[in-house]
Amino acid sequence: MAQNTLRQTQSIEAGDHLSYMKLALSLATQSPPKPTNYRVGAVVVEVTTNEILSTGYTLELPGNTHAEQCCFEKLSEKHGVSASRLGEVLPDEVALYTTVEPCSHRLSGNLPCVERILAIGDKIKTVYVGVQEPEKFVSGNSSKQKLENAGIAFVHVAGLEKDILEVATAGHENPA
Repeated sequence: MAQNTLRQTQSIEAGDHLSYMKLALSLATQSPPKPTNYRVGAVVVEVTTNEILSTGYTLELPGNTHAEQCCFEKLSEKHGVSASRLGEVLPDEVALYTTVEPCSHRLSGNLPCVERILAIGDKIKTVYVGVQEPEKFVSGNSSKQKLENAGIAFVHVAGLEKDILEVATAGHENPA
């Protein structure tokens, strides 16, 4: 997948948010369908150079891992720092693309993705989202408000909602 992802990303122009969201959606399709998870894809991009720093998808790494969490864990490993120090090694302007709004609460007890984003500090300037989190597992997701309160732009990338929800809810008995 790494070579395929690299080939895909070389053709994405800076600021082409829809193409980055399509890349995130292609990553989401690699997540195993389960009735207890949304299949989500995420991409971390350095805005200044338009370089993809990391990609991830739900359950890519061991444990009950979310897509954003996988991106950040892979970046932590790459830079040899703990997740709590990731902000020290990231470029000054980073964007996160995620097919589904980052979670604000984890039923598993893991750190919510919005808290992971906020812990990185002021490096992530914008979070681009394909759809807001459906109410199926946790109602009242407060991620958008938390991000905006921290000065992080929350931008909806329109056009793929139907496809994103179809992929996200694969494996669910009653899709959201």
